[in-house]
Amino acid sequence: MIAFIPGLISGLALIVAIGAQNAFVIRQGLTRKHVLFVVFICALSDAMLIAAGTAGLGQLIKSFPTLLEIIRWFGVLYLSWFGFKSLANALKSQSLTIADKAEVSKKNVLIAALGFTFLNPHVYLDTVILLGSLANQWASDKWFFATGAMVASIAWFSFIGFASRFASRFMTAAKFWKILDTVIALVMFTLALTLALYDF
Repeated sequence: MIAFIPGLISGLALIVAIGAQNAFVIRQGLTRKHVLFVVFICALSDAMLIAAGTAGLGQLIKSFPTLLEIIRWFGVLYLSWFGFKSLANALKSQSLTIADKAEVSKKNVLIAALGFTFLNPHVYLDTVILLGSLANQWASDKWFFATGAMVASIAWFSFIGFASRFASRFMTAAKFWKILDTVIALVMFTLALTLALYDF
């Protein structure tokens, strides 16, 4: 528990922020479509990255800065594309409802969830390098720290996914969806710009 609790706190400190992954989970929760699937994919992906960092992948990534550069520009393109897509949804003149928003296949949801996770270099910095480095400071107890960080990820994605799903029944007005998509577009564009200018 001495290592588990710091891992839990560290994981929450890094994941509780408005980012592309969180915005996607919230939006998917509000559409009430494939919520459990999205929560599972995002939490599992984070857990795999935390485990990889704890096992030493962070040092390997540090030795190949070109890899982060490649991921960076794929991430910029992906976030920009999703931002334009969200903006286009916000500008549609027809009425938007939860039913309209829910028309998305599980395959597309999987691709989007994996994109927001693995095409964002900040995810590698936070999970593989930072949490991995912190975990390794606990020596023989490093996997207890890593488990705490993984539990934080599972708890957070479950909370925002299912809390959003519950709240969706009160948010059926077209104006709400236009505002939500506009906010998500701004988040994506801001993250894309930040990613493009970030000094790794």
